[in-house]
Amino acid sequence: MNRLLLLLGAALFALPVNAQKTETPSKVLPFGKIEIADLEMTKCDFEPDANAEVLFNKGDVYYDSSFDISGEYHKRIKIFNDNGKDEANIRIEYYGGNRLEYINDVQAETINLVNGKPEITKLDKKLIYTQAIDKVRSAIVFSMPNVKAGSVIEYKYKYHTVSISNFPSWDFQQKIPVRYSELDTSIPDLLYFRTVNHVWTPYSKETHKSEARTMPGTNPLSYNDEKDFRVMENLPSLHDEPYMRSYTDNIMSLQFNLTSVKSSYGFYKSYSDTWAKVGGIIADDEDFGGQLKRKLKDEEPIITKAKTFKTDDEKIAYVFNQVKTLMKWDGVDRWYTNDGTYRAWEKKTGNSAEVNIILYHLLKQSGIKEIYPMIVSTREHGKVNRFNTSLSQFNRAVVYIPVDSTKEYILDATNKYNLYNETPDMLLNSSGLYIDKQANAYDMLYITKAAPARQVVMINADIKADSKMTGTADISSFSYHKISSVERYKTDGEKIYRLHKGQRQ
Repeated sequence: MNRLLLLLGAALFALPVNAQKTETPSKVLPFGKIEIADLEMTKCDFEPDANAEVLFNKGDVYYDSSFDISGEYHKRIKIFNDNGKDEANIRIEYYGGNRLEYINDVQAETINLVNGKPEITKLDKKLIYTQAIDKVRSAIVFSMPNVKAGSVIEYKYKYHTVSISNFPSWDFQQKIPVRYSELDTSIPDLLYFRTVNHVWTPYSKETHKSEARTMPGTNPLSYNDEKDFRVMENLPSLHDEPYMRSYTDNIMSLQFNLTSVKSSYGFYKSYSDTWAKVGGIIADDEDFGGQLKRKLKDEEPIITKAKTFKTDDEKIAYVFNQVKTLMKWDGVDRWYTNDGTYRAWEKKTGNSAEVNIILYHLLKQSGIKEIYPMIVSTREHGKVNRFNTSLSQFNRAVVYIPVDSTKEYILDATNKYNLYNETPDMLLNSSGLYIDKQANAYDMLYITKAAPARQVVMINADIKADSKMTGTADISSFSYHKISSVERYKTDGEKIYRLHKGQRQ
């Protein structure tokens, strides 16, 4: 599979250029150099109850001489207590399965204060592992050595991508407080990026300057390196909170989307894609569109049985229940398949795309005519920005059925307790991209639910003379209340379910 489609328009040419990195003073100390005060500190100044704190996090991203994107990253963390030691388990995910991105030159060490002096324990590079997550994604994984309460850990690495468009995003805020976060970027003005700035407090420091460059050759081209220096300081931790849509939607971050390129011949190429173009690309992708018509082993009994039902609703309900009963979701969310639907069906296990593309295929073969595959984003993954035509916003494939002008179904068979006629609540208030390759129609749909989720409580009780109340309560749950109640009942068992239900009432 060509994962360059993830970038939606990586350039096909390379430009010889000598890019310069940003040269602006920062509070980032060299690797291995540390202030004694940082080793002696026992709590975060601006968040005293924190278990750990990012002392600094710096990214320096620029274009190299081949016009590929390179980055140098350096992060230092203070561990205050044993509860903060989980921060010493490092995981760096990247698109390494198709050699689109590379992580190398990883260095890591732990610094402890011993007899008033820094003691450095370097990480043995043999303990740095590369994990293949699936055919596309990889991760660098390691655990810091000799970590205890009071330790300072730090690591650095280099990033490289063979692309002009895959400019990495940056998270200023994290799940632990951040004392200092710095992003330096250097982008030739031959490339025009639209930034999605998810920052609601002013930068502590922000500078911009242009440096003139000349690209050598028969017809030299003059351009400017646009250098930006962005800093945020004393950022509080961001935790998952009740009623918060998602961590991703609330974290302070910065994203870059390539919109156009000026070539050495003076013309411009637009990279501002439409959703129709994105849909067309994934419709032709072997790991998405190529799976929709793939025949499954011994599929005929299910299809034959489904065709005996008179209404589409009966067919949909039957096939949906068959798939969610027979297939086990492996817990991995992707909009593309990993093993493919045929093998997933044989194993009866697959990622979210495999489970739901199997559902789509069986429903289509059962005679449901107006039905489309759709890619969506779960609440945890973040809300889709309709103005940012990037596939990275999506993490799950589902099935879309427009029943009539007033009703639609969005089916997801990954959860055993989902209902075919209830859109999963984790998909609400975001957008999905549905694919109709036959009509060459690819469009965004806002996913919402206007009708309220009802729960009816009927109480028959007496208030006694001693002010005590006795009686019974009958609870009728509908929609999402019904789904969550059934799941709790099946998971906890009747005794615990009744106990907790009574306590809630």
